[in-house]
Amino acid sequence: MKEKFVAYIKNLQNEITSALEAIDGKAKFKEDVWKRTEGGGGQTRVIENGNVFEKGGVNISEVHGKLPESMQAYFGVKDADFFACGLSLVLHPKSPMVPTVHANWRYFEMYDATGNIVDSWFGGGQDLTPYYLFEEDAIHFHQVCKTACNKHNPAFYETYKKRCDDYFWNAHRDEARGVGGLFFDYLKKTDEMEMQDWYNFVTEIGDSFLECYIPIVEKRKSLSFSEENRNWQEIRRGRYVEFNLVHDKGTLFGLKTNGRIESILMSLPPHVQWKYDYHPEAGSEEYKLVEVLKNPKDWV
Repeated sequence: MKEKFVAYIKNLQNEITSALEAIDGKAKFKEDVWKRTEGGGGQTRVIENGNVFEKGGVNISEVHGKLPESMQAYFGVKDADFFACGLSLVLHPKSPMVPTVHANWRYFEMYDATGNIVDSWFGGGQDLTPYYLFEEDAIHFHQVCKTACNKHNPAFYETYKKRCDDYFWNAHRDEARGVGGLFFDYLKKTDEMEMQDWYNFVTEIGDSFLECYIPIVEKRKSLSFSEENRNWQEIRRGRYVEFNLVHDKGTLFGLKTNGRIESILMSLPPHVQWKYDYHPEAGSEEYKLVEVLKNPKDWV
């Protein structure tokens, strides 16, 4: 399974970076191949200062070795080895009219002292973080997610949409990070789902990503915007940073497993503001976004 999923994410990285370069029209991804001292490595691809994308990364990693003590305590195991692979992406567009997007798809195995697999699971998802709310964009993103889910189980969309709303919740701000999407973790073998079935589901979601996002970028990338719009984007980006550094399990896992710092913090935007006690004017477009973030909607 791990060889098959590694091959999948390598191919998906190529597909996604090619599509994003085409829509940007200026910037190209720069690849940084790295090795992890304890075992494994990855390929970080970063795009910067483009026509569309101010900063973004589409990274794959394949790491293995002894599970660090902090993570052994988290999983309730002793002397375990692990293997983890995945593709993780974040794109921060230049225009505040184009939403930030995040996605990842990953696979994890844990081994006993003799090298036998004692546990394995898939995880991942994709979610949208707009700065200005175009409801039809949120509907489109969620509809593509739902269509992909429905090919495998009609209950999956509602389940993983709710988990996304719950997970990407900035508890200290009492608001969502964005308008959600899908989030799933610990997808393990059950009576109904073999690991191959979960592989089929997760790769279906991965394959849907470009259909989720590219049409939104095409529709919004040429809209005009003001300095005030840009300031609002940078204030909202601050909330994005807060979530990633305070709550995000993937970031914390990377830091606790001696992950590559540049790849882990690639998700952070280049220009951010924190204004003291800032609140948008009631009834404004900025206010409408915050109202939805405080009260997540059912988009489809």
